[in-house]
Amino acid sequence: MTTWVALLRGVNVNGITIRSAELAALLRGLGFEEVKTVLASGNARFTVDVDVARRAELKTRIEAALRDRFDYDAWIVLVTLDELAAAVTAYPFDAAEPSRQPYVVFCTDVAVRDALVDAAASLDPAEDPTHPGIGVVYWSPEVGRTIDTPFGKLLGRAAYKPTTTTRNLRTLVKILG
Repeated sequence: MTTWVALLRGVNVNGITIRSAELAALLRGLGFEEVKTVLASGNARFTVDVDVARRAELKTRIEAALRDRFDYDAWIVLVTLDELAAAVTAYPFDAAEPSRQPYVVFCTDVAVRDALVDAAASLDPAEDPTHPGIGVVYWSPEVGRTIDTPFGKLLGRAAYKPTTTTRNLRTLVKILG
């Protein structure tokens, strides 16, 4: 059995509302065990007998169920609990800095992550501090400027909508439980 974390993209914004109880029920209906949702931003942790070699198949299955049940173009990033723990542990910035947001940008594949890292290399690190990680890009924008920075605008492009999702480090710690 593998413990997985599904990070849904674009939930409870732009008119897409999925209540935590409904998300948990959907995942249980797929046969997943130990289902736990965290906050109302599309975070779910569950256990199922699917190993990492079948990640893409599991991702597709969950996205299809979300599309069918909630009638929206669902995209998720799917990581194991161990991968999530490693991403949290490796956070390179001062997560307690009150003037900054401790973000982790999850990417569906290496090419997406590499494209973001390459784009970030030309940005001002004082304004948009980023750092590459395994399957992620760490980002520490100023509080209140998330969507205004060049990296924030890059993440907002339609090309990244199906392939990335961003979470606050504090949310990830809660998911780890």
